[in-house]
Amino acid sequence: MSNAKNAVLQALSELFGDKDPTAVDRWVAADYTQHSALAADGPEALRALVAGLGEDFRYEGARVIADGDLVALHGTYHGFGPVPLVGFDVFHVDADGKLAEHWDALTPKVENTLSGRSQTDGPAAVADPDSTEANRALVTAFAEKVLVGADYSVLTDYISTETYHQHNTDAADGLDGFGAAAAKWAEQGKNLVYKKVHKVIAEGDFVLTQSEGEFGVAVAYYDLFRIADGKIVEHWDVIAPVPTELPHGNGLF
Repeated sequence: MSNAKNAVLQALSELFGDKDPTAVDRWVAADYTQHSALAADGPEALRALVAGLGEDFRYEGARVIADGDLVALHGTYHGFGPVPLVGFDVFHVDADGKLAEHWDALTPKVENTLSGRSQTDGPAAVADPDSTEANRALVTAFAEKVLVGADYSVLTDYISTETYHQHNTDAADGLDGFGAAAAKWAEQGKNLVYKKVHKVIAEGDFVLTQSEGEFGVAVAYYDLFRIADGKIVEHWDVIAPVPTELPHGNGLF
Protein backbone atom coordinates (compact mmCIF):
# COMPACT_ATOMS: atom_id res chain seq x y z
CA MET A 1 0.00 0.00 0.00
CA SER A 2 1.29 3.46 -0.89
CA ASN A 3 2.44 5.84 1.85
CA ALA A 4 -0.15 8.37 0.70
CA LYS A 5 -2.94 5.80 0.90
CA ASN A 6 -1.77 4.74 4.37
CA ALA A 7 -1.70 8.35 5.57
CA VAL A 8 -5.21 9.11 4.32
CA LEU A 9 -6.75 5.93 5.72
CA GLN A 10 -5.13 6.47 9.13
CA ALA A 11 -6.10 10.14 9.18
CA LEU A 12 -9.72 9.41 8.30
CA SER A 13 -9.90 6.57 10.81
CA GLU A 14 -8.91 8.99 13.58
CA LEU A 15 -10.91 11.97 12.29
CA PHE A 16 -14.16 10.29 11.23
CA GLY A 17 -13.92 6.91 12.97
CA ASP A 18 -12.68 8.03 16.40
CA LYS A 19 -14.14 11.55 15.87
CA ASP A 20 -10.94 12.90 17.35
CA PRO A 21 -10.36 16.61 16.62
CA THR A 22 -6.73 16.34 17.80
CA ALA A 23 -6.03 14.12 14.77
CA VAL A 24 -5.95 17.38 12.80
CA ASP A 25 -2.65 18.21 14.54
CA ARG A 26 -1.12 14.89 13.50
CA TRP A 27 -2.43 14.51 9.96
CA VAL A 28 -3.42 17.86 8.45
CA ALA A 29 -1.03 20.41 6.93
CA ALA A 30 -1.04 23.96 8.30
CA ASP A 31 -1.91 25.29 4.81
CA TYR A 32 -4.73 22.76 4.24
CA THR A 33 -6.72 23.88 1.20
CA GLN A 34 -10.41 23.02 1.13
CA HIS A 35 -12.55 22.72 -2.03
CA SER A 36 -15.60 21.07 -0.42
CA ALA A 37 -18.90 22.95 -0.32
CA LEU A 38 -19.35 21.76 3.27
CA ALA A 39 -16.37 23.29 5.06
CA ALA A 40 -14.36 26.49 5.23
CA ASP A 41 -10.65 26.61 4.41
CA GLY A 42 -7.86 25.49 6.70
CA PRO A 43 -7.25 22.93 9.44
CA GLU A 44 -9.30 24.74 12.09
CA ALA A 45 -12.49 24.45 10.04
CA LEU A 46 -11.86 20.70 9.72
CA ARG A 47 -11.27 20.50 13.47
CA ALA A 48 -14.63 22.22 14.08
CA LEU A 49 -16.36 19.85 11.63
CA VAL A 50 -14.96 16.76 13.39
CA ALA A 51 -15.79 18.19 16.84
CA GLY A 52 -19.38 18.68 15.73
CA LEU A 53 -20.01 15.16 14.43
CA GLY A 54 -23.00 13.50 16.06
CA GLU A 55 -23.28 10.15 17.81
CA ASP A 56 -24.84 8.52 14.77
CA PHE A 57 -22.18 9.71 12.32
CA ARG A 58 -20.14 7.01 10.60
CA TYR A 59 -18.29 6.61 7.32
CA GLU A 60 -18.66 3.35 5.38
CA GLY A 61 -15.80 3.02 2.90
CA ALA A 62 -16.26 1.18 -0.38
CA ARG A 63 -12.98 1.61 -2.29
CA VAL A 64 -9.72 3.56 -2.23
CA ILE A 65 -7.34 4.28 -5.09
CA ALA A 66 -3.97 5.99 -4.85
CA ASP A 67 -2.13 7.69 -7.69
CA GLY A 68 1.12 9.30 -6.61
CA ASP A 69 0.26 11.98 -4.04
CA LEU A 70 -3.49 11.83 -4.79
CA VAL A 71 -5.81 9.44 -2.94
CA ALA A 72 -9.46 8.99 -3.89
CA LEU A 73 -12.10 7.41 -1.65
CA HIS A 74 -15.59 6.20 -2.52
CA GLY A 75 -18.04 5.54 0.28
CA THR A 76 -21.14 6.50 2.24
CA TYR A 77 -21.53 9.05 5.02
CA HIS A 78 -24.20 8.18 7.57
CA GLY A 79 -25.48 10.81 10.00
CA PHE A 80 -24.37 13.91 8.08
CA GLY A 81 -28.00 14.66 7.25
CA PRO A 82 -31.45 13.04 7.16
CA VAL A 83 -30.38 10.52 4.50
CA PRO A 84 -27.03 8.80 3.93
CA LEU A 85 -24.76 10.55 1.41
CA VAL A 86 -22.69 8.70 -1.18
CA GLY A 87 -19.49 10.53 -1.91
CA PHE A 88 -16.13 10.72 -3.56
CA ASP A 89 -13.29 12.39 -1.65
CA VAL A 90 -9.92 13.25 -3.15
CA PHE A 91 -6.95 14.19 -0.98
CA HIS A 92 -3.56 15.56 -1.96
CA VAL A 93 -0.90 14.32 0.46
CA ASP A 94 2.21 16.48 0.84
CA ALA A 95 5.85 15.37 1.13
CA ASP A 96 5.50 15.18 4.92
CA GLY A 97 2.62 12.70 4.68
CA LYS A 98 0.06 15.33 5.71
CA LEU A 99 -3.33 15.97 4.12
CA ALA A 100 -2.78 19.20 2.20
CA GLU A 101 -5.81 19.58 -0.08
CA HIS A 102 -9.32 18.10 -0.36
CA TRP A 103 -12.03 17.89 -3.01
CA ASP A 104 -15.35 16.06 -2.78
CA ALA A 105 -18.83 15.51 -4.20
CA LEU A 106 -21.80 14.05 -2.33
CA THR A 107 -25.24 12.87 -3.40
CA PRO A 108 -28.15 11.31 -1.48
CA LYS A 109 -28.23 7.52 -1.29
CA VAL A 110 -31.00 6.04 -3.45
CA GLU A 111 -32.62 2.78 -2.34
CA ASN A 112 -34.17 1.73 -5.66
CA THR A 113 -31.94 2.06 -8.70
CA LEU A 114 -32.78 1.16 -12.28
CA SER A 115 -29.98 -1.42 -12.56
CA GLY A 116 -30.69 -2.97 -9.14
CA ARG A 117 -27.08 -2.19 -8.19
CA SER A 118 -26.34 0.17 -5.34
CA GLN A 119 -24.25 3.33 -5.74
CA THR A 120 -21.27 1.68 -4.05
CA ASP A 121 -21.48 -2.12 -4.42
CA GLY A 122 -19.34 -4.23 -6.78
CA PRO A 123 -15.62 -5.06 -6.84
CA ALA A 124 -13.69 -3.04 -4.26
CA ALA A 125 -10.07 -4.23 -4.26
CA VAL A 126 -7.68 -2.77 -6.81
CA ALA A 127 -6.59 -5.45 -9.29
CA ASP A 128 -4.25 -5.64 -12.28
CA PRO A 129 -1.66 -3.08 -11.07
CA ASP A 130 0.42 -3.43 -14.24
CA SER A 131 -2.44 -2.00 -16.32
CA THR A 132 -2.56 1.39 -14.57
CA GLU A 133 -1.05 3.49 -17.36
CA ALA A 134 -2.92 1.73 -20.17
CA ASN A 135 -6.18 2.19 -18.29
CA ARG A 136 -5.38 5.85 -17.56
CA ALA A 137 -4.78 6.40 -21.29
CA LEU A 138 -8.03 4.61 -22.22
CA VAL A 139 -10.18 6.67 -19.85
CA THR A 140 -8.39 9.93 -20.72
CA ALA A 141 -9.15 9.36 -24.41
CA PHE A 142 -12.74 8.36 -23.56
CA ALA A 143 -13.20 11.51 -21.50
CA GLU A 144 -11.81 13.73 -24.27
CA LYS A 145 -13.68 12.15 -27.19
CA VAL A 146 -16.96 10.96 -25.66
CA LEU A 147 -17.56 12.99 -22.50
CA VAL A 148 -16.18 16.38 -23.56
CA GLY A 149 -16.30 15.80 -27.33
CA ALA A 150 -19.79 14.22 -27.18
CA ASP A 151 -18.89 11.79 -29.98
CA TYR A 152 -21.05 8.81 -29.04
CA SER A 153 -20.24 7.01 -32.30
CA VAL A 154 -16.96 5.80 -30.75
CA LEU A 155 -18.54 4.59 -27.48
CA THR A 156 -17.81 0.93 -28.22
CA ASP A 157 -14.10 1.71 -28.68
CA TYR A 158 -14.02 2.31 -24.92
CA ILE A 159 -17.00 0.58 -23.29
CA SER A 160 -17.50 -3.17 -23.48
CA THR A 161 -20.51 -4.27 -25.52
CA GLU A 162 -20.76 -7.44 -23.42
CA THR A 163 -20.47 -6.21 -19.84
CA TYR A 164 -21.28 -2.75 -18.56
CA HIS A 165 -22.36 -2.78 -14.92
CA GLN A 166 -24.06 0.51 -14.11
CA HIS A 167 -24.30 2.12 -10.68
CA ASN A 168 -25.78 5.45 -11.80
CA THR A 169 -29.20 5.37 -10.16
CA ASP A 170 -31.16 6.33 -13.31
CA ALA A 171 -29.53 3.99 -15.83
CA ALA A 172 -29.89 0.26 -16.43
CA ASP A 173 -26.94 -2.01 -17.17
CA GLY A 174 -25.35 -2.08 -20.61
CA LEU A 175 -24.85 0.49 -23.35
CA ASP A 176 -28.58 0.35 -24.12
CA GLY A 177 -29.33 1.29 -20.54
CA PHE A 178 -27.01 4.29 -20.76
CA GLY A 179 -28.54 5.35 -24.09
CA ALA A 180 -32.09 5.15 -22.73
CA ALA A 181 -31.12 7.16 -19.64
CA ALA A 182 -29.39 9.85 -21.74
CA ALA A 183 -32.51 10.17 -23.92
CA LYS A 184 -34.73 10.48 -20.82
CA TRP A 185 -32.45 13.12 -19.30
CA ALA A 186 -32.47 15.11 -22.55
CA GLU A 187 -36.28 15.14 -22.47
CA GLN A 188 -36.05 16.64 -18.98
CA GLY A 189 -33.70 19.35 -20.26
CA LYS A 190 -30.69 17.69 -18.64
CA ASN A 191 -28.14 17.01 -21.35
CA LEU A 192 -24.85 15.47 -20.21
CA VAL A 193 -22.43 18.31 -20.91
CA TYR A 194 -18.81 17.87 -19.87
CA LYS A 195 -16.78 21.05 -20.26
CA LYS A 196 -13.46 20.19 -18.66
CA VAL A 197 -11.81 17.16 -17.08
CA HIS A 198 -9.79 18.35 -14.09
CA LYS A 199 -8.32 15.11 -12.76
CA VAL A 200 -7.72 11.55 -13.90
CA ILE A 201 -6.73 9.32 -10.96
CA ALA A 202 -5.72 5.77 -11.80
CA GLU A 203 -4.65 2.66 -9.93
CA GLY A 204 -4.82 -0.78 -11.49
CA ASP A 205 -8.24 -1.49 -12.97
CA PHE A 206 -9.86 1.65 -11.47
CA VAL A 207 -9.80 5.14 -12.99
CA LEU A 208 -11.62 8.16 -11.50
CA THR A 209 -12.31 11.34 -13.44
CA GLN A 210 -13.25 14.65 -11.85
CA SER A 211 -14.94 16.97 -14.33
CA GLU A 212 -17.06 20.09 -14.51
CA GLY A 213 -19.99 20.65 -16.78
CA GLU A 214 -23.73 20.99 -16.90
CA PHE A 215 -26.63 18.66 -16.20
CA GLY A 216 -29.53 21.09 -16.34
CA VAL A 217 -27.46 23.20 -13.93
CA ALA A 218 -23.71 23.61 -13.36
CA VAL A 219 -22.38 20.36 -11.82
CA ALA A 220 -19.30 18.50 -10.70
CA TYR A 221 -19.05 15.04 -12.25
CA TYR A 222 -17.10 12.31 -10.48
CA ASP A 223 -17.00 9.15 -12.64
CA LEU A 224 -15.28 5.97 -11.49
CA PHE A 225 -14.60 3.34 -14.14
CA ARG A 226 -13.42 -0.25 -13.83
CA ILE A 227 -11.54 -1.62 -16.82
CA ALA A 228 -11.09 -5.24 -17.87
CA ASP A 229 -9.34 -6.48 -21.02
CA GLY A 230 -8.92 -2.96 -22.35
CA LYS A 231 -12.58 -1.91 -22.07
CA ILE A 232 -14.70 -0.13 -19.47
CA VAL A 233 -16.93 -2.72 -17.79
CA GLU A 234 -18.32 -0.87 -14.75
CA HIS A 235 -19.27 2.67 -13.77
CA TRP A 236 -20.05 4.50 -10.52
CA ASP A 237 -20.69 8.21 -10.27
CA VAL A 238 -21.73 11.25 -8.28
CA ILE A 239 -23.24 14.27 -10.03
CA ALA A 240 -23.33 17.21 -7.61
CA PRO A 241 -24.69 20.71 -8.33
CA VAL A 242 -22.15 23.52 -8.04
CA PRO A 243 -23.39 25.85 -5.27
CA THR A 244 -23.65 29.56 -6.00
CA GLU A 245 -21.53 30.31 -2.95
CA LEU A 246 -18.74 28.36 -1.26
CA PRO A 247 -17.44 28.82 2.31
CA HIS A 248 -13.97 29.58 0.87
CA GLY A 249 -12.44 31.13 -2.23
CA ASN A 250 -10.78 28.02 -3.63
CA GLY A 251 -13.48 26.82 -6.03
CA LEU A 252 -14.86 23.26 -6.23
CA PHE A 253 -12.08 22.09 -8.57
